[in-house]
Amino acid sequence: MKSKFDPQKHHRRSIRLKGFDYSSEGAYYVTIVAQGRECLFGEVVDGEMKLNEAGEMVVKWWNELTNKFPNIELGEFIVMPNHFHGIIFIMANVGADLRVCPDGERVCPDGEENTSIQKGEHTGSPLRISLSQMIQWFKTMTTNEYIRGVKQSNWKPFIGKVWQRNYYEHIIRNEKELQQKTDYILDNPSRWEEDDENMAKLK
Repeated sequence: MKSKFDPQKHHRRSIRLKGFDYSSEGAYYVTIVAQGRECLFGEVVDGEMKLNEAGEMVVKWWNELTNKFPNIELGEFIVMPNHFHGIIFIMANVGADLRVCPDGERVCPDGEENTSIQKGEHTGSPLRISLSQMIQWFKTMTTNEYIRGVKQSNWKPFIGKVWQRNYYEHIIRNEKELQQKTDYILDNPSRWEEDDENMAKLK
């Protein structure tokens, strides 16, 4: 029997290892949840996830991560009606120009400005990018496009933000854990009726 995923831990920063360098090589399991658990990205029908245009947009930007951060690889992932699970492999120190963002947006960890980026300075050496910065870039890109979708294509409006401010991450330490997380991702749609992120379950 597989252990039950505990979404109540999604936003506890204490679950992250203190002092761990999140730009180190390694594998990470990530969960990102829509603000208010709003179902923005599609629906589960007969145990299968049916993406709407917004859900397909999320897939597009997740896949774009490997172009933005070329020294990473993506494992299994799934867009659910109101959340996202994915696996990221950081293969080596990742370099990227964080100034290349639409609408003047800058990607900074935990919403804090990086002064060298803010001033447009660049030393010529690769920037050391953390997992949190990758996720922040992903959130920024999907949020910007979702806003355009609301304005231009009548996507479902959201209140405040598309995504919750924090996200859940787990360091995958071995092949067994990698298989467990991969299986969980693949099985997620079939478990939707029992999923703690399913607001219908709480009614």
